[in-house]
Amino acid sequence: MISVNDLRTGLTLELDGEIFSVIEFLHVKPGKGAAFVRTKLRNVRTGAVSERTFRAGERVPRAHIETRQMQYLYSDGNGYHFMDTETFEQIALSKSNLDDAINYLTENMVIGIQIYEGAPIGVDLPTAVELEITETEPGFRGDTASGGTKPATLQTGLVVQVPLFVEQGDIIKVDTRTGEYLSRA
Repeated sequence: MISVNDLRTGLTLELDGEIFSVIEFLHVKPGKGAAFVRTKLRNVRTGAVSERTFRAGERVPRAHIETRQMQYLYSDGNGYHFMDTETFEQIALSKSNLDDAINYLTENMVIGIQIYEGAPIGVDLPTAVELEITETEPGFRGDTASGGTKPATLQTGLVVQVPLFVEQGDIIKVDTRTGEYLSRA
């Protein structure tokens, strides 16, 4: 159990049989009445965001989520297969477990898999990944100063907007939180 006064961003809580991650929190001490803590929580399994208010000093159960480093092997009709880098045990995750992470997975990539009570519930991607451009239109000479962008299809099938000077076959860095082009690798 943890006091709501000790909440911080990223902490995981178990409320009403579900697991929530704290996105935002605010301690409020009104002029009249007792203090309270206003929170914004994300359901780890569904991704739904909700707001909840707690009395100051209230205690809530903390969910202990383990993160294991696993290597992405391959995907097939049954799901996406990963191997634990320490025990060499293999697991398969469904598309719903991975959400947008499938747009950034490449073979042999090592990522963190979040496990709660022995079951995988989500993934921890690095903030940026390097992916190869498989298809894009050629840029025209002199267009680089205009700051324009063009669509580019990456090796995973993700389409991102890239500067005009980026060519097919280039390897670029993409932010996994926003899906935006960062730089050439």
